[in-house]
Amino acid sequence: MPADVTFHYYEGERGEFIQVIEERCIGCGQCAKFCTTGVWEKIDKIYKPIHLKKCAECGACWNVCDADAIIFGEPRGGTGVKFTHG
Repeated sequence: MPADVTFHYYEGERGEFIQVIEERCIGCGQCAKFCTTGVWEKIDKIYKPIHLKKCAECGACWNVCDADAIIFGEPRGGTGVKFTHG
C-alpha cells in the first residue's frame, strides 16, 4: 500500500469476517505473504487472522489460499473500511 494512503473504519460493529478452516490449512503462509497490513500470524503449524482491526478487507488472503482454508465474508453491518489518499 502506498505510504500516502491510509484507511479508517466507519463506525459500526466489526465481526470475525475472516476465518480459517484449521483442518485445511497447510501452513504455507501465502495469506500472510500477500497481506499488506499484517493481519496474519503463524500459530503452531497454521496461519490465523489475529489482527482483524488491521484488515483492509481486500480479500487477497482468500484469493491466494490454494488449500481453500479461508472463509472470507463481509463484516456484520457491511464492509467497514474507508480509504483516504493524502
